[in-house]
Amino acid sequence: MSEQRTELEALDFLLSQVCRLHYVRAQGLLDAIGIYRGQPPVLYVLHEQEGLTQSELAARLEVAPATVTKMLQRLERAGFVQRQTDSEDQRVSRVYLTDAGRAIQEDVVAVLGRLAAETFGGFTIEERVVLRRLMIDMRENLSRVVGGDFPA
Repeated sequence: MSEQRTELEALDFLLSQVCRLHYVRAQGLLDAIGIYRGQPPVLYVLHEQEGLTQSELAARLEVAPATVTKMLQRLERAGFVQRQTDSEDQRVSRVYLTDAGRAIQEDVVAVLGRLAAETFGGFTIEERVVLRRLMIDMRENLSRVVGGDFPA
């Protein structure tokens, strides 16, 4: 690392490295079970409540409706979800898990648990509490300048 870097630049660089490594590891673990990185939250929400509209899913996931459309297309191609026209309003489609979508949930939970164990391995509970607080503070700092609200 260059001596010209400031302490804040070094922290920012380290954070970028951690985020990148976490992303790569998560994708590798999820690839092994046939899931893409952005899909676990969709599956989780549908596991909690099926039959949501795409707009409802987008609102719960705090993403644009177009993003949900792309996610659902991929999940449909993989056989994890199906869209059905609403019986009362033909203009609305509702999203349901397939049997495969229900079955994959246990694998997704196991993969995410493994990722967390690998990421935070060796940390004491006290260190995890401090890290969580610091990450919440970072999120709040960035939310102020970027805009947007994220759930705690």
